[in-house]
Amino acid sequence: MRTPDTTLVTETRLPTGKPKIRFDRNEFAGAFGDIGTDVPLLVGMALAAGLDGTSVLVMFGTMQLVTGITYRMPMPVQPLKAMAAIVIAQQAPAAMLYGAGLAIGLVMLVLAATGLLDWLGRVVPRCVVRGIQLGLGLQLASVALGKFVQADGLYGYALAAGSFIITILLLGNRRFPAALLVVLLGLVYAMLFNWEVGVARSFGFRLPSLHIPQPADILTGFLVLALPQIALSLGNSVLATWQLAKDLFPDRQLTIRKLGLTYALMNLVNPWFGGVPTCHGSGGLAGHFTFGGRTGGSVVIYGSLFVLLGLFFGAGFDQVAKAFPLPMLGVILLFEALALIWVVREIATSRTEFPIAVLVGLLAVGLPYGYVIGLVVGTALFYLGGRTHLVSPDAV
Repeated sequence: MRTPDTTLVTETRLPTGKPKIRFDRNEFAGAFGDIGTDVPLLVGMALAAGLDGTSVLVMFGTMQLVTGITYRMPMPVQPLKAMAAIVIAQQAPAAMLYGAGLAIGLVMLVLAATGLLDWLGRVVPRCVVRGIQLGLGLQLASVALGKFVQADGLYGYALAAGSFIITILLLGNRRFPAALLVVLLGLVYAMLFNWEVGVARSFGFRLPSLHIPQPADILTGFLVLALPQIALSLGNSVLATWQLAKDLFPDRQLTIRKLGLTYALMNLVNPWFGGVPTCHGSGGLAGHFTFGGRTGGSVVIYGSLFVLLGLFFGAGFDQVAKAFPLPMLGVILLFEALALIWVVREIATSRTEFPIAVLVGLLAVGLPYGYVIGLVVGTALFYLGGRTHLVSPDAV
């Protein structure tokens, strides 16, 4: 697999010293690097919990806009994966989901404000973070190949094969970004096989609805939805995302605390306007970067699409979502997964760190609460082995 450069050598900056946000074809291509993860989770939660489509899409897009402008790099916003899985499986009510969002936002705010996140960054070794990335990459690859690529039978396999070939040939090509051609191919496929009259009839301007979370929903949401999510969020949304951002953008002064604070603030705002709980994620960052995103422009473009879709097609969200061809999303998700798995090569020659990373990845994939188990077991093994090479955050 051809892989793009993993670092930025130079970048254009504003007079204030901030990197510029670009909106060129590569940023537009990178905007679709995380769509294979986000759309299925958003659709699944909206249908299972009876969420308002306009609120879900507009708030999700708005968080992307804020994050892209704040970080000025392709820092993604994603639905909380563990929380989404429980909501979809148990059809948890919307009120519980909103309560859980507030609860996990408060937890992350405390962790960031007290410095506990920085402490975790100093204590958790890099090989454990790489193992968490490996586990998430394996999970995403399993979903991509096991569910999405097979979704539409023979025609779906043909779409997936075409998308895969295009991506392999053009991955890393700055002149002809792969994602643009893949998405174009997917749109043609959707028009031929998935388009329904109901999609066009769902057009109409709407605004997000307000919601006031109740104390009982916050408590229940914390116990049922937020607790299983916390370990994954600490491992992937914060530590692994911070590490990958350092790998891809070594000149940026990104801190663990900043990631924790924006994570917290998103979830302290979303529930009041009917938005789903959100986080950052190393997989999303890898996806945006793999398909061409180098500035916050890819995230701003991506968020703008969700805002527009929510404002004008939110009433028919379920019908619009069905038009997305899952085999195309599966190929995009697969390359996002491969980009995550590939970062483990950094420690592949280490006889002590690589086995720990592999073990953490397998625990994360194979066990309930596997991310927290992998985090604890991997860190313990690292220290029992007497190693001292740690992940230490930049000065805050």
